[in-house]
Amino acid sequence: MMHSGPARSAPVRRGPMGGGPMGGGPMGGPVAKARDFKGTMLKLIAYLGQYRLAVIVVFIFAIASTASNIAGPKLLGQATTKLFEGVMAQLGGTGEIDFTTIGQIILLTVSLYLISSLFAYLQGWIMANISTNIAFRFRRDISEKINRMPLKYFDTTTHGEVLSRITNDVDTVNQTLSQSLTQIITSLITVLGVLVMMFSISWMMTLVSMIIIPLSMGVVGLIIGQSQKYFKQQQDYLGHVNGHVEEMYGGHIVMKAFNGEEESMKKFDVSNEKLYEAAWKSQFLSGLMMPIMNFIGNLGYVAVAILGSYLAIRGTITVGDIQAFIQYVRTFTQPIAQLANISNVLQQTAAAAERVFEFLEEAEEVAETSTPVKLESVQGHVEFKDVHFGYSPEKIIINDFSAEAEPGHKIAIVGPTGAGKTTMVKLLMRFYDVNSGAILVDGHDIREFSRGELRKLFGMVLQDTWLYNGTILENIRYGRPGATDEEVFAAAKAAHVDHFVHTLPDGYNMMLNEETSNISQGQMQLLTIARAVLADPRILILDEATSSVDTRTEVLIQRAMDNLMKNRTSFVIAHRLSTIRDADLILVMKDGDIVEQGNHQELLARGGFYAELHNSQFDTSTASAN
Repeated sequence: MMHSGPARSAPVRRGPMGGGPMGGGPMGGPVAKARDFKGTMLKLIAYLGQYRLAVIVVFIFAIASTASNIAGPKLLGQATTKLFEGVMAQLGGTGEIDFTTIGQIILLTVSLYLISSLFAYLQGWIMANISTNIAFRFRRDISEKINRMPLKYFDTTTHGEVLSRITNDVDTVNQTLSQSLTQIITSLITVLGVLVMMFSISWMMTLVSMIIIPLSMGVVGLIIGQSQKYFKQQQDYLGHVNGHVEEMYGGHIVMKAFNGEEESMKKFDVSNEKLYEAAWKSQFLSGLMMPIMNFIGNLGYVAVAILGSYLAIRGTITVGDIQAFIQYVRTFTQPIAQLANISNVLQQTAAAAERVFEFLEEAEEVAETSTPVKLESVQGHVEFKDVHFGYSPEKIIINDFSAEAEPGHKIAIVGPTGAGKTTMVKLLMRFYDVNSGAILVDGHDIREFSRGELRKLFGMVLQDTWLYNGTILENIRYGRPGATDEEVFAAAKAAHVDHFVHTLPDGYNMMLNEETSNISQGQMQLLTIARAVLADPRILILDEATSSVDTRTEVLIQRAMDNLMKNRTSFVIAHRLSTIRDADLILVMKDGDIVEQGNHQELLARGGFYAELHNSQFDTSTASAN
């Protein structure tokens, strides 16, 4: 395959002044509220299905860890009571402090806290493994989904938006899921366990301390209600800022060439200012939650201390019970605050997961046929029959296109910009399906082939060269991954690549950088031709790409392309008519229609649109020469 792979050699060509939202949340920061929280969480739970056993183990470890932690204050209270009673006995001369019993209680308490820490570590390790594995599956599923998506989706979606799904959103799900699931478990168990222990000490003090719950929940609800709208604004403006920055890096040469720095900075400053305003408000309101919860918790301590002192004077409870109870009150308020915070975290998880699931549920390419054709031998006979096509059904741009390419013939497609030349190539490769009519290869409708088998029949050399970050050897071998080094070298010689490669550092093992800026445009084109030679397809699609190279390199590219086209059916998108005079058939396109067909001499003799194009180019070249 010549047309797909992991990277592009040229920067993304997008407008230097525009900026589309990238989407996704800031790493570790809040995101917009999910539109369908319940539905998304159910999907996420279903996605967790294969980890059912591991999640059950996490639950058990969380219960064991929390239970061990909860028992600690009660035991310490007993030690405090023993110590208090021993001191009072010493003062009264009736006894001594029982250090043996106190030591045993402290040793038991320390053991329980160690057990609690061990189980907490184990549950964290398992949950981190689960969440990371989910992130791995999400990324794999998104990557596979991208290969099944129709190209029209990417025509209407920014690169930043797609990139955000596989980076920001997946990372958000990974981070928040590992935090929130175990925190929900431990917080709920802590609240219930502490409540039981508090009642076991004093039902009166428990009821007094419970007054803080509705007060806490009311405050939390009020804060979340106010902060959520600013989280939404923060996410929206973050998308604008990210999209703008991404476009500035992608088109920085164009932006500088047109002195667009000042305009770009103005646009960035507007979005950045709005992001700042929304971000500080959302963070400020979120930051209020813990101080207010601590204040409400302190009110509970005051009430418990007063009532506890009264009950201790009356002999209803011991001093150790008061100390244990105050610890439980402190422990009781923490999980309530955590549960309130988890509501934000879950919204963050749901919003990110919703965007991932939305992408995974996007409409895919038309399903492959269940009985695909597989040709024993490929002749290279191609026929267009009454083809109609539009990128949207309301706007048909190819009207009643009919043409036939005999095996081994050179078919040139010419016409002004926007005539539909490249669209015909996309239809031939089945990047898009025709609205009506049919395209036949060796008598079979291309929809009868699997897409993979169909595209194996073609080799492509396009005007926008495509090379990736790898060695020259690897880039050529991309045409046929199983090819030997000798076959790669032979293809390089046929494409006039071998000579210039030996002048480069490390030769065939030279690493092309990400932007492929360490070789020239002409050398890049020759490498793509070598790749097509190695693939040895029966049908070629060639987009002339010699306009930006010097005359000597142009001659080399033309020779390489001529070698490549021998005995192959070739479709050549021609920009300069002088290069396709020897074509067996020239298709002249205008506004999506074939307005003329024939060879060079026939079309000139007709004196029609082709003759106009030819004469205009000839006149221009003559004027330039003069």
